[in-house]
Amino acid sequence: MPARNPLRRLLPKRWRGGVVVPVVALSGVIGTVTPLRPGLTLATAAPLLDKAFRTGGAKAVALLINSPGGSAVQSHLIYSRIRQLAAERKLPVVAFVEDVAASGGYMIACAADEIVCDGSSIVGSIGVVGASFGFTEAMRKLGIERRVYTAGEHKVMLDPFQPENPDDVARLKALQMEIHAQFIDLVKTSRGSRLTGPEKTLFSGEYWIGSKALEYGLVDRIGDVRGVMRERFGEDVWLPLITPSRGLLGRFVPGLRAAPVPPVSFADDFVSAIEARAIWSRFGF
Repeated sequence: MPARNPLRRLLPKRWRGGVVVPVVALSGVIGTVTPLRPGLTLATAAPLLDKAFRTGGAKAVALLINSPGGSAVQSHLIYSRIRQLAAERKLPVVAFVEDVAASGGYMIACAADEIVCDGSSIVGSIGVVGASFGFTEAMRKLGIERRVYTAGEHKVMLDPFQPENPDDVARLKALQMEIHAQFIDLVKTSRGSRLTGPEKTLFSGEYWIGSKALEYGLVDRIGDVRGVMRERFGEDVWLPLITPSRGLLGRFVPGLRAAPVPPVSFADDFVSAIEARAIWSRFGF
């Protein structure tokens, strides 16, 4: 066996040759976008994913996922983009769950060929949730009258400033059931026979720590990105973290940012922050 060149280790990893596995971090609440708190959307994730799958010499792509969920649409768009790129570039994808991959975060993890988590990671929450407030009693006590003018019988549905309409609630629940059914189908298609837990339990919206998720077949093994990739590709595997491209002057290249959003007030951003905090707090964070 030929001796290794001792000078090789003095070179930057990118010049040493060997196996490259680009790493993409997908973190945060999905779909919540304000000027001060950009959320995880296709617009923010796609440039990083495209860059990772185009990395020269890549043997796989690793996803670091840390998300409590959020928008069902954005979750599915990111899932679809990962699967499209994996098929085009013929690269395996491995998802590594950090603190949380719940709800939409778990949907994104299902885009991987293999899901790895820590024994204490939170995994699951395969369900759909919607929340609002009701201010009718407060308005009555303050003597405030709500005036809304619409064209369309159901244009103002579940208005928090009007009494709750049972018909509106029924329509919302019907929509949630459809979205939930699509989510269940995606998980079944992605995980297949690896799912071993009872269906009623798996798709109840409940979540578990990593060791139980492994038992139920929601993940494939316990581990971390460095350990698993070294085990698979050797100690010299290079795991570059993919970041947005920058121009010659250090600025981000146009097109690699999220699309601009309309200006919002401090109150709007404050409410968005509370909503994001509420989503994380459901999982103890």
